Amino acid sequence: MSAKKLTGANSFGQPVNVSGRNAKLELSAETVSVHKNGIEFRSPTAFNEWSEMTVSLQSPLDGSRLSCNGVVIACAGSKHSGYHVSMIFTDMTRQAQERLNVLARSELGTG
Repeated sequence: MSAKKLTGANSFGQPVNVSGRNAKLELSAETVSVHKNGIEFRSPTAFNEWSEMTVSLQSPLDGSRLSCNGVVIACAGSKHSGYHVSMIFTDMTRQAQERLNVLARSELGTG
């Protein structure tokens, strides 16, 4: 996955919520990169690869909410510097995929 940091006036207005079996995070927009098939984010918590997660975000473009299930495919870092987590989404509806594609193609995403 390529990465692009979400910053500036057009970043997510609401925090991005990430939850798994053993953790629940509320991430600031500056720590999240949107892709057409998943997200990358900085986390103070490590996640095991292949862990199932749920992500909820609200689009700053139209205010719509999007909730996606996915799997962590990579997690690198340390407890001192934080972790870089890559996650792909699974079993998305066509409507959810279209909304995610719009975000990924906008200045918020990675293209």
